[in-house]
Amino acid sequence: MSATAMAQDSVQGLDTLPDVELDVVKVLSARVPLTTAQTPQQVTIIGREEIQKLPVNTIDDLLKYAVGVDVRQRGNGVQTDICVHGGTFDQVTILLNGINITSPHTGHLSADFPISADDIERIEILEGPSARAFGTSAFTGTVNIVTRNADPSHSRLGTAVSGLVNVFGGDHGHAGANANVTLGHNAGNASTNHPARLVHTLSGGYVRDDGDTPNSAYETSRIYYNVSYKSADVKGNFQAGYSYKPYEANTFYGAASQDQWESNEHFVIAANGEISAGKIHITPSFAADRRYDHYQWHKGSPKGENFHRCDVRTAGVGVWADNRFGRTSFAAEMRSELIYSTKLGSEMEQSAWFATKGRDGVADVNYNHSADRTNIYLMAEHDIILPKWTIAFALPAINNTALDHKWRFCPGMDVAYRPDYHWKLFANINSALRMPTFTDLYYSGANIEGTTNLKPERTVDFGAGAKARYEGFWGEIRLYGSHRTDMIDWVVYEDEKEDGIFRSGNFQLDNRGCEISAALMPREIWLRNPVTKIQIQYAYNDADISYTRAVAASKYAMEYLRHRVLAGVDVRIAEGLGVNVSYRYNHRVGEGNDPYSLVDAGARYEHRRWVCYINVTNLLDNDYRDFSYIEQSGRRFVIGAKVRF
Repeated sequence: MSATAMAQDSVQGLDTLPDVELDVVKVLSARVPLTTAQTPQQVTIIGREEIQKLPVNTIDDLLKYAVGVDVRQRGNGVQTDICVHGGTFDQVTILLNGINITSPHTGHLSADFPISADDIERIEILEGPSARAFGTSAFTGTVNIVTRNADPSHSRLGTAVSGLVNVFGGDHGHAGANANVTLGHNAGNASTNHPARLVHTLSGGYVRDDGDTPNSAYETSRIYYNVSYKSADVKGNFQAGYSYKPYEANTFYGAASQDQWESNEHFVIAANGEISAGKIHITPSFAADRRYDHYQWHKGSPKGENFHRCDVRTAGVGVWADNRFGRTSFAAEMRSELIYSTKLGSEMEQSAWFATKGRDGVADVNYNHSADRTNIYLMAEHDIILPKWTIAFALPAINNTALDHKWRFCPGMDVAYRPDYHWKLFANINSALRMPTFTDLYYSGANIEGTTNLKPERTVDFGAGAKARYEGFWGEIRLYGSHRTDMIDWVVYEDEKEDGIFRSGNFQLDNRGCEISAALMPREIWLRNPVTKIQIQYAYNDADISYTRAVAASKYAMEYLRHRVLAGVDVRIAEGLGVNVSYRYNHRVGEGNDPYSLVDAGARYEHRRWVCYINVTNLLDNDYRDFSYIEQSGRRFVIGAKVRF
């Protein structure tokens, strides 16, 4: 399906269903396990079936097909800012199998994934504040990437092995390969109804590209390992990933330099699980995340060069239990954030300096600045789950050592009503808090200057909507609004416009918007129909922004998407042969942001274990920009072949 909560298609096989109901997939991006039909929050799911059909090559490309998500790219397959509901890239939490991998250094780096689109089972998108589940940064939304695992459950005992190899290439020197292998094993004796299940998954990949705009070449390498264990009373998951991405960053951070360069290196290791003791469920988690960033204003020159190392350590535990009043949960989490830098933070004592590290570290350049903080998060939630109703009350509390050590509360309430299994109505009011990134606080450059006394952002969001699912049809409408205070943006103040310096500062914002989506699935009614899906989606967002001082220019807050249209059709031409054509229209506010339309198309042929495909992005070769001064790619072809085993 497209960006809808229709992941059950890949689970239940709707071609053979006489009738269709709302979703049954459990959402991982929540503290309390609920199906998408039960949850009262605004959840969008891009399922595996849709991932296989869309003409996309990266995870960033996939997110462009969620109507509520604004994906702003600086370079093709290189750096992406992910925004939700008119917010900025720093206000979205990114999860990998439920583990927070958001960068406190800057949201520009949060979308560095150690996996590829071939590794994904589904993408879950929670629109609106998710502070009750993930603390700070879950301000306007949460994106959770759920990876695939082999399922040996078809046999009572035994081992299942599966894998995939994807080799591809295209114009402008684009070439690469992804591969994964999964080993699943069921253990126990033959009389056991719930045998233990152990699954290992290993994946890796490499991509390189010469770039089709000036100074835009890049390469990416990655490796990822996941092992999960499941028995009647114990579930566990361990994952470790690594990615390295050097790239030419033409005008990425300012139009004055056309030969910028950057490299990002990312390590992540995490474990989480669930222990069940009767009605009580305990969910511990731990994660360690390290990122190296090396940036050059002019490639190969020390002028304007920065080195950063950002470390995040997270430990938490949750407890939930079913009772006569519903489902009650509690959670506690401690998240430590530390950065060493040649630019960000307070100046270190010289005796504490040490050489820059990472793959692109330089022995004679030292980290001489640092900053650290610890976020403590407590949460209590109660969900009343009835046959037709779900009512959730939550009270998160947040304490950050970089502030005044006072507790700040972000209460929320969600309600869902299901008059029958085809319909769901929902409404919510939630609040959230976001700490400034280290870049917001400390970055300074030729025309940019951070502010160390920034306040944390606050928001109160309201939402309501309805979702319907019938055989051959799906539709949804969402309305939302928010009152946001102490918002952070980089602006040039009117009384300082002569110096042209962008400074980080706080302001107030009120926004409102709507999303409307509808899809027809003719094959659910007539199996021989060649059209499998026709879909159209529309999103509107508007904002009233109030600054305490007059502003001449803004980098981010005044450049949100006002109108967005998505449309697509998927056709099965013959047995094993399918075509997908997708249309996108983006109208962004802000100076120099001209509206643009794009058409992407893809064809795929599947025969037994083989899949051959061709994807064409920007089919009409339109000139467009996600950022007013950064030229985006023209027409691009990628041809590839996959083999499954």
